[in-house]
Amino acid sequence: MLLMPQTPLQLALSMVGDRWTLLVIDALLDGPRRFGDLQEAVSGIAPNTLSSRIKALESDGLVIAHAYSERPRRFEYTLTATGKELAGAISLLTAWGSRHSEEIDAPRHSVCGTPLEVRWFCPTCSREAAVDDEVWEA
Repeated sequence: MLLMPQTPLQLALSMVGDRWTLLVIDALLDGPRRFGDLQEAVSGIAPNTLSSRIKALESDGLVIAHAYSERPRRFEYTLTATGKELAGAISLLTAWGSRHSEEIDAPRHSVCGTPLEVRWFCPTCSREAAVDDEVWEA
């Protein structure tokens, strides 16, 4: 029996929480790519793994495959609007990873060079949300 995710985080992880999926999505954020391009962009991924990740992303509505050749049948892959929404989450994870690495520099502001910080902000009351605020209250 398949259990449905109980929380928003569980739902997200059920869709993109494996080893390669976010790397595939990250590679597609720059625009459409063909299978070989994705394989080059996602270093170390086996062809069968890439193929299964693309199929899962299509099934979840995050990627669309467009045929560019009929013989042999070949595809170019593009993120859907829902897939593009993951750009922020990928940026957050990238920033977190760089803060906890001695070899990777944090993303910096292109104007002044200061490391960037990410903050939760409420556009209605124009206030920054504190760490202890209930972010997911209904």
